[in-house]
Amino acid sequence: MSGRVVKVSGPLVVAEGLADANMADVVRIGEQRLIGEILNMNGDSASIQVYEETSGLGPGAEVETTGAPLSVELGPGLIESIYDGIQRPLDKIMAIAGSTITRGIEVPGLDREKQWDFVPTAQVGHKVSGGDVIGTVQETAVVLHRIMVPPGVSGTVKEIRRGLFTVTDTVAVLTKDDGTEVELTMMQKWPVRISRPYVQKYNPVKPLSSGQRIIDTMFPLAKGGTAAVPGPFGSGKTVIQHQLAKWSDVDIVVYIGCGERGNEMTDVLMEFPELIDPHTGEPLMKRTVLIANTSDMPVAAREASIYTGITIAEYFRDMGYDVAVIADSTSRWAEALREMSGRLEEMPGEEGYPAYLSSRLAQFYERAGVVRCLGTEERRGSVTAIGAVSPPGGDTSEPVSQATMRIVKVFWGLDSSLAYQRHFPAINWLTSYSLYLDTLKPWYDQNVSPDFMRNRDWAMAVLQEESSLNEIVKLVGQDALSPEDRLTLEAAKMIREDFLQQNSFVDIDNYSEGQRQHLLLQMIRRYYDLSSDALSAGADVSQLFHIPARARIGRAKSVPNDEYVETYGRLEQEMADEIEIIRKQGGDD
Repeated sequence: MSGRVVKVSGPLVVAEGLADANMADVVRIGEQRLIGEILNMNGDSASIQVYEETSGLGPGAEVETTGAPLSVELGPGLIESIYDGIQRPLDKIMAIAGSTITRGIEVPGLDREKQWDFVPTAQVGHKVSGGDVIGTVQETAVVLHRIMVPPGVSGTVKEIRRGLFTVTDTVAVLTKDDGTEVELTMMQKWPVRISRPYVQKYNPVKPLSSGQRIIDTMFPLAKGGTAAVPGPFGSGKTVIQHQLAKWSDVDIVVYIGCGERGNEMTDVLMEFPELIDPHTGEPLMKRTVLIANTSDMPVAAREASIYTGITIAEYFRDMGYDVAVIADSTSRWAEALREMSGRLEEMPGEEGYPAYLSSRLAQFYERAGVVRCLGTEERRGSVTAIGAVSPPGGDTSEPVSQATMRIVKVFWGLDSSLAYQRHFPAINWLTSYSLYLDTLKPWYDQNVSPDFMRNRDWAMAVLQEESSLNEIVKLVGQDALSPEDRLTLEAAKMIREDFLQQNSFVDIDNYSEGQRQHLLLQMIRRYYDLSSDALSAGADVSQLFHIPARARIGRAKSVPNDEYVETYGRLEQEMADEIEIIRKQGGDD
């Protein structure tokens, strides 16, 4: 059915004559067939958000509804793809229209011509239901794409084929209980605003290893968890998200560039194909899906890009993979919500954002989690959601930051003052937090060391004590402090400079595995404990600060990866011997 445009206001179009249309239906508008989505209905009048530039569109233009909600195509060909916010492949658009995206281009999300080698795993006569794997495709060198029965479909395998097929070719035929037959292809379609079903959700109990010491040791994130990275301009949000995308021990990365500057997204697109995945030795793109919706692209598509990304992530989760969704940034997504809400003349909430901002953010983050996937064979998969927040002026009291903090369980608060001091990652240890510490402790105790969490708690206590002592130092100077307090300040300085500070441009320091993090922090704590004993015996605190081992600890994070265990053990022994000499001298005095 079709209607007519009666009003155009930027990305908002109002059309009449659409009485039979439904909320969330995708429509095509005008001669250029611009893509839009119905936001609300009032009688036969529909308010439509258009995902493309509407200049030149006017009253009287025809509006045609597709009768289907905004959906993504799921199947072989997703990995290594670069999409816009509504899953149009940018390389295909460039081949058709050149370097500038032309309006009204219709390009399918998955290549219809490329053939994939389908290997059946189900056999004729097998009973299968939604989520069961019927075959596999080796999509890239590191991703085995499992072809699943779509949710809600079940039956007995009547026919299944092996060979080279496109995503639209029939690879299997099921006979349903009522005798009807269903043809299965390698492609599924799924509405982006509806989460994909699963059997059961579990508590996250395994950490997401990122190789970033301040994250993994101080404020760990669980696989299947949620995290926010808020910070002002220039504090390193994008670099942290790049590091997480590069180094996280997940199977698939979905990176959503949502409303960020084009030059930052260009860096990602140029850099990712050249990066080598440290876990597999293959290019990082072999397990990555990129969604690029920069700040100069249509604002409505920015709002859709978040849902497109999380739906693709859920699809790979259903195969039993661990997936990380990295959204940069949810503030730009919220701004798109605010703009559309204003054009719809809805009652504004705080700072002009719509009243439903919190619930929309929750709908996104709630789709993260560790789940038991659909299907008779037990599989577990996870989606970890990490969203950057760009509060104006770095003020985290604004609505998007506050709404996000109420939802997520890990908060990595970036601090511009640390960034100006060249302390990276610029995560402020006094304002950040992780609510996964208790649930992850058993994993660390078993897989790293029972001392791992104890050392972490000690380091946090020292850093907090340093904050209070700094207030005294500002008033009376460091020399007025007791030797014990001066030692605390020295230990805090070692934690900050020798442990938390990390250089993403140095090959040895940009990634630090869990055991290495544990041994490095344990060595700093051992220095503190031995020095405390020496002070009790009357040793001179300034001598303890100038032992040769103290300088070597500062350089310990640059020790090559294949040498650190032996080097750290030797350094710890040398440090103990040097402090013991000073302790004995203090006792003799």
